Amino acid sequence: MTAMEGLPMDLRAFHNEVEGHLLAAAAREEARAAAARFTAGLAWLPKAQRLEMERRFAEEHLALARASWQRTARRGEELRGEYEAVYRRLRARLLAGLLLGIAWVVAADLVVLVSV
Repeated sequence: MTAMEGLPMDLRAFHNEVEGHLLAAAAREEARAAAARFTAGLAWLPKAQRLEMERRFAEEHLALARASWQRTARRGEELRGEYEAVYRRLRARLLAGLLLGIAWVVAADLVVLVSV
């Protein structure tokens, strides 16, 4: 059991929201830092153009990060569905095996009782 599983639902939702904001803030800072590193080598550009390029680079970096997160979330949902389906089939097979085993034991008991 993870620490999150023990939390009430509203607290879990709050935690997820705060974590999302922190991740977004970290991504924005990472985008700004990457843009600054990229434009640092463009000292020949006028400052206004360099700042505009830095802003556009940061926007593109964030867009790519967002797209990556969305693909990851979609794939996670797909995997969850696949694993839930496998779990349901496994549970059904286990139940069928259990019922078959019980039926076999009852049949064996009946055979023993009839032969006595």
